[in-house]
Amino acid sequence: MADLHPSRAVGISTRVQDYLDDKIQNAADLDNVDELLAKVQQQQEILKKQLEEARNGQSEVEQNIATLTTTLRERALEFQARQNDLDQRLKELTQSDVTTEATKKIESRMNKLGNLEIAQAYLELLQEMDRCDTETSKHLTKKPDESIKSYLQLHSLWTRMKENQPSAEGAAPQLLYIFEQQTTRIFKSLKDSLEKSLRKTLDEMNWPSRDMTVSSNAREKWENQVQLLLEIQEPDLVQSAPNDTTWNAGPPPEPVTLFPLEVMINPLAARFRYHFYGDRPTNRLDKPEYFLSHVLDLIEQHSNFVIDILGPILDQRALKSEALESIYSDPISAFITGLLPMVRAKSLSFLPQVVSEPQLFSHFMREIMLFDSSIRDSWGYIPIPRMLGDWRGVTWDLLYTHGYFQSWLTVERDFALSRYNNIRDDREGREIDFDAEAGQTKPTKTAIRIADLLETITDRYRALNSFSYKIRFLIDIQIHILEEYHRHLADMLQAYVATTHTAGRLLQGQTESDAFGLKGLELITKIYGSAEFLQRKLSDWSDDVFFLELWDELSVRAKGSEGGNASIGNNLNVDDVAAKTSTAIKNDDDGEYDGSGPFDQTVGSFLRLRERSEEQILRAFEVNVRAALKPYVRHPQWSSLGDSRLEGSVAPSSALDGLSQSITILLGYIARVLAPGALRRVVKHIYTTIQKEMLDNVVLSHTFSTAGANQLRTDILAIKEVVERTAKLRGIGDSSMKRLDEAATLLSLAASEENSGEDEDASGAEWGFEEKAEPSVNGEESPGGASHELSLWEVDNRLFTDNPTARKVLAELGIYHLDVTEARNVLRRRVEITAKSGRA
Repeated sequence: MADLHPSRAVGISTRVQDYLDDKIQNAADLDNVDELLAKVQQQQEILKKQLEEARNGQSEVEQNIATLTTTLRERALEFQARQNDLDQRLKELTQSDVTTEATKKIESRMNKLGNLEIAQAYLELLQEMDRCDTETSKHLTKKPDESIKSYLQLHSLWTRMKENQPSAEGAAPQLLYIFEQQTTRIFKSLKDSLEKSLRKTLDEMNWPSRDMTVSSNAREKWENQVQLLLEIQEPDLVQSAPNDTTWNAGPPPEPVTLFPLEVMINPLAARFRYHFYGDRPTNRLDKPEYFLSHVLDLIEQHSNFVIDILGPILDQRALKSEALESIYSDPISAFITGLLPMVRAKSLSFLPQVVSEPQLFSHFMREIMLFDSSIRDSWGYIPIPRMLGDWRGVTWDLLYTHGYFQSWLTVERDFALSRYNNIRDDREGREIDFDAEAGQTKPTKTAIRIADLLETITDRYRALNSFSYKIRFLIDIQIHILEEYHRHLADMLQAYVATTHTAGRLLQGQTESDAFGLKGLELITKIYGSAEFLQRKLSDWSDDVFFLELWDELSVRAKGSEGGNASIGNNLNVDDVAAKTSTAIKNDDDGEYDGSGPFDQTVGSFLRLRERSEEQILRAFEVNVRAALKPYVRHPQWSSLGDSRLEGSVAPSSALDGLSQSITILLGYIARVLAPGALRRVVKHIYTTIQKEMLDNVVLSHTFSTAGANQLRTDILAIKEVVERTAKLRGIGDSSMKRLDEAATLLSLAASEENSGEDEDASGAEWGFEEKAEPSVNGEESPGGASHELSLWEVDNRLFTDNPTARKVLAELGIYHLDVTEARNVLRRRVEITAKSGRA
């Protein structure tokens, strides 16, 4: 420690020196020395105070530690004394000098004591079981209600033992087994006795004959016996009923038949077996409706008795507890539950015999689904317990539980495909049905029959409750048939397109008239009509309630899945279903209904096929129109026709006879087949083709005199008249050939006979304007106030002056679809204008 003092003193001095150097850096700081000393003394007092408090705290802690140490030492000594005393007592008790041996002997004796207590408890339980058995047997015939009370006590005891077994780690399996056997034996004897009594009462009532006699005494006995049977069944009903924790753990339990109804249904089941088993004429494989309708008749026949007498009893029992209220359904449903095992057993005996006969199998499944629908819709069946929810029917049990769905699907698929092939290959069906729905494109009879076949298939599986089974029918049968027919139509279209090319015609030995004539047009129209009909049908089906519900469930399942390979049903994943139905199910949009449906992909396929077919229809008309206009295009006399001032007196050109005949035949046929919208598109395309052909090869390729221009206008009106008369559509020509009409208007402008127009700078009068009382061409008055028509020379002068002037004169003439350049090119085709120098 002596070596540390100098080092510490040196450190303190250094710190003091640093402090003073920091505080006193110049002469002016010496004036603050007193204040600095006062501050240092204040800090020293604070530090002394803190040091004193720390010393006091340390003393207090040291004192507490000493006290705690003393206490622990005393407790240790006390424990040692008690341990020694205990060892001594063990030695004296066990007469052993070794402590460990004494401990083992004590533990052995305690185990024996525990086993004795357990044995005593076992004996008490067995004694209680024996007492309940004795009480039940004692009052079984005379006081069955007392027997039931004893049985219920025994059942309750057995139930508690089963519930406590897991927590007791299965400590008493033998005792539990004895209780189970004894409880089952007592239950069987009690149930047999009560059922025997109920059968006697039913015999007195002449059940189940139509002339039943229900006296007050018989009814009182019947009600009492039914009550007792329900009472012994209720513990099992409550125990087996699904609750919130077990509801989603697995498949729902089977519906339970009430004991009284089992007794009542026994004679009905005997009659059922008599009539529908063995060699009876009512047992026919081709008539399953016999036994199904018999069951429905039984429900109808006994419904009043069940409702009026059994109904109040069930209502009374349901009020006893909340559990029973959720178990008991209406009396008719309880009665139906008792009859369904007969139907299920008979169906299972039927199926192995008819599964190899497609027609019988299909007929049987249709009848069993009709039976389920009748039970569900006509009688509002709710199985027991009510928490089972929607009843899936006997059909579900046969198809799913017993695995007959795939066999049935194969039968229905083979039948549907066979029927489809027959419809497709029927030559009569290839004809167009002109008696189909008015105002719509006429389809082929084949397309109509295929739609009827698909509707029949829908009726086959409409009643199914399983989403997976419905989707399988939709995809494997209906959409498959639609895809096959679409492929068939597409192949026909491809073959037709091949014949429209020279190489294809040579390979198939056909002529151009076969491809583009009426024969080819009929073929392509059949394809168009069939595709359009099925597209429209599928769109309508997508709005059907059945397919809307199917689509909603499909969308919900797809959105709830993760990834395209996620399962949305039995052997169904999102990608496969979306590829066949609609890719909309893969979207994450949770918005409102967007118009999608289960037939989106198929509708899209037929839409594209229809559009391709329409393109070929338009192409066929284009080819025929151009071919029919060739004689007219080569007409040589446009500039030398005789003078004809009256347009109405001019007859249409004979060169248009071929066009008129072609339009009458082809368009006349199309007008009978296509809907108004599609027909308008065809007519507009015909007009567009005629306009382009006549503008390019007639108007802009020849020169016209006044008579030639009038002839052109007459021919245009004749073409419109033929098309409108054939198509029975008015006004389309005026809107579709405006450029041609305007060109004819320019070409037919009247030229003045008094002035040849040589002086282009002369006044308007020198150009030969003649004031007339009638309106001008465009129905407007001239700037001078007098109404007159524009002559060829005035239009020529103003049209070639500049663009603004040209646009103005075109507007006065009512020409809006020809631009200035086109109008000038057209006007140059007048022989008068051509003859003028510098304008040729």
